[in-house]
Amino acid sequence: MKQMFGIVGVINYLLVVFLNAFTDLGHKIIIQNTIFKVYDGDLQIILTAIVNALILLPFILMFSPSGFLADRFPKNSIMKYSSLFAVVITLGITYSYYNGLFYTAFAFTFLLALQSAIYGPAKYGYIKELVGVKFISSGNGAVQAVTTVAILGGIIFYTVLFEGMFSDTLVTKEDILLAIAPIGWLLVVGSVIEFLLALKLPNRMLGKSQKKFNLRRYIRGEYLHKNLKIVTRKREIFEAIIALSLFWSISQVVLAVFGEYAKSELGVTNTIFVQGVMALAGIGIVIGSIMAANFSKYYINTGLVAIGSIGITILVFFIPFVSSMGIMALMFTLFGVFSGLLMVPLNAHIQFLAPRVHLGTILAGSNFIQNIFMFSFLLLTTLFAYFGMNAEILFYLMAFVGLYLSAMVFRRYLVMTFWAVLELVFKTRHRYAYMGLENIPRDKAVLLLGNHVSWIDWIIIQFAIKRRINFLMDKDIYNWKLLHPFFKKGGAIPISTKASKDAFIEAHKRLEDANIVAVYPEGGISKDGEIGKFYKGFEMIPQNYDGVIVPYFIDGIFGSFFSKHKPKKDKMFYKKRDITVHFASPVSKDIKADELRDIVINMKEKYEVK
Repeated sequence: MKQMFGIVGVINYLLVVFLNAFTDLGHKIIIQNTIFKVYDGDLQIILTAIVNALILLPFILMFSPSGFLADRFPKNSIMKYSSLFAVVITLGITYSYYNGLFYTAFAFTFLLALQSAIYGPAKYGYIKELVGVKFISSGNGAVQAVTTVAILGGIIFYTVLFEGMFSDTLVTKEDILLAIAPIGWLLVVGSVIEFLLALKLPNRMLGKSQKKFNLRRYIRGEYLHKNLKIVTRKREIFEAIIALSLFWSISQVVLAVFGEYAKSELGVTNTIFVQGVMALAGIGIVIGSIMAANFSKYYINTGLVAIGSIGITILVFFIPFVSSMGIMALMFTLFGVFSGLLMVPLNAHIQFLAPRVHLGTILAGSNFIQNIFMFSFLLLTTLFAYFGMNAEILFYLMAFVGLYLSAMVFRRYLVMTFWAVLELVFKTRHRYAYMGLENIPRDKAVLLLGNHVSWIDWIIIQFAIKRRINFLMDKDIYNWKLLHPFFKKGGAIPISTKASKDAFIEAHKRLEDANIVAVYPEGGISKDGEIGKFYKGFEMIPQNYDGVIVPYFIDGIFGSFFSKHKPKKDKMFYKKRDITVHFASPVSKDIKADELRDIVINMKEKYEVK
């Protein structure tokens, strides 16, 4: 993460992202708080849903044009001109405030969202161009955290200003706008600073695009049809977009309904408390985004998605059972944490899988589909409110949608979820560092051979490697009834003294398929931490596969709860244990056991922390 911030333009870019979200949110909060003060019950829910719908509609209408712009022109230029457009819009909003033109200000919500719709694909596509694939998860985590801080800051800042200028003598929406009119100048100043910063963003476009936009084809829907084909071409991208769409739909309904729920069920009438509790979800998203970036240090950790989805579902289900605003605040914070765990990997995954030539179109398509979903769910919310159904029913309905989302992502990322849960658990007690990962090819077979000092060596080695490792393991352990399905799903290869030949034949098949296979040459866990005799079993694996042998050395786990040697007094019990895995340069596939052992011993002598 620190290395990423050293890239020229990153700080400037994040400030532009912050100010864009901060300004957009400011006007939305003014309108929503005005509705909150003037209207009650079903009408409040309906008008709040309409405000949110006005924000979503431009993303639907601008799908093809925004995708075309992001693919055709430098993304920094699009952000620059979008920021200039925001200056014009905020001046119009300020004029509306000073003249008490509530419906005009209401309409400007649509124009401000239109600017964001044009800006969005360029903003997210610029991440990959600016920081590269290496930092794509960290980049998304930073953007998500900064955007959330902007939303959180905007909610608190503009709500406090609103309440400070509001008085009980103000009864109409026009009177309220006249009273808070000076806030409009803050929106203008924010958009002007954003524009000045956007002028300094570097151009990272590799080559000029020759695409042309035909208005008639756009009106006839030809672009829509073509671009949807591009978005749906790769199933994994499309499923990630649908998952994000369902998540944002749940979030939109919860946020649209909570204000009325807090007012009618919890008796809260101060907008600072209502917006403050919802803003805590923003703090949670920052935490969740940082966690997701940390857990995606070596690759995009899609296993976090199901964890986030399950957490969100549980929290939404229990909201109607909570009557304390204090507990509600904690729940919204946790909602944000789980949201960050879900959003960051999915957004990074879409950007990673999308071809550079179609990146803007795919990101615009992602916005389009997400906003279609959110718009539909807000329409559903409006209908429920119109027919007098209370907010509690909507919370239960969103929990049901969350169950569907959880099942969908769990099925897609089952194996990754298993490993993500293990990593979450073990990182509470360990700190992991991995050296020499560049020695492991991304697309070739790899035979990993190294020392064996604990029951969890297989877990430790896997954390930093996206490709699943096929471990050779004791047949008796492999056949344990409770764990056998997991070992089988994880690709483990059972081995015993009586059937070692079959195991090495299977290992060779996996290597021929360009998989990673790991063998413990010592044949068992070390009892004294020293490198034992290396058996020649791995030499039985034929060498006619396209790949390499990579020796490794694990340091720091010996003497822990998971090793066979446990000191009488564990000095590490009250603090995290530092564990380091060193991967050596590839060696010849015809290496002998004794030669391999010497390499690992040398690594131990060089790297072991005494």
